Amino acid sequence: MKYIVLGLGHFGRSLATHLTELGHEVIAADKSIVIVEQLKDKITHTVCLDTTDREAVSSLPLKESDAVIVAIGEDEGASLLTTALIKQLGVKRVIGRVVSDLQKTVLEAMNIDEYIMPEEEAAERLAMRLDNIDIVDSFKISDKYSIIETKVPSKYVGMTLKEADLTNKFKVIVLTTVHFLDTNEKGKSMPIKEASGIAKSDTLLNENDLLVLFGEFSDIKRLIQKGE
Repeated sequence: MKYIVLGLGHFGRSLATHLTELGHEVIAADKSIVIVEQLKDKITHTVCLDTTDREAVSSLPLKESDAVIVAIGEDEGASLLTTALIKQLGVKRVIGRVVSDLQKTVLEAMNIDEYIMPEEEAAERLAMRLDNIDIVDSFKISDKYSIIETKVPSKYVGMTLKEADLTNKFKVIVLTTVHFLDTNEKGKSMPIKEASGIAKSDTLLNENDLLVLFGEFSDIKRLIQKGE
């Protein structure tokens, strides 16, 4: 797929680099020639241009892209001007980065209903981990539901999922389990995560493994607390 990323700050460059590594064609633009030069070997194509300049942005293959991501965060004015310009040029899928409530309101007024709030989402995930040390990571699906990665509660170690009966007891779904493998990289032992595949009734809950759970956060928290 082809993506255009506008703005190569920390978020934009990370997004563009990861998309390139995943095999997608990425055109990334920033007004700083220094940043563009630094990233030219990590991203499919890098371009130095002012994303608020209509003529400059029009030179990009906007209509051929699967999505244009406005990743500018530090300069809200430039971000909004760039988003408005992209919208006017008839791009089929625009994804905006939001760093304030006001910016979100303006994007919604532009009918940009697909946006990301990386700082807020990262802060929320960290807060969940700090609130409960057994939570390793989390992803909010909606206001009601989350996917949470947590340690296998000690109470259920050695049981199968059928024996633990977590869905009936706590109204949560176990998507998969994750275990750690030791790998050797540059002479150092590095643990990596490996998912066991879609969880089944005979999936065994091992000590030091992780559970990937789907459900309401209150139910997942109840499972963690009662399983200690």
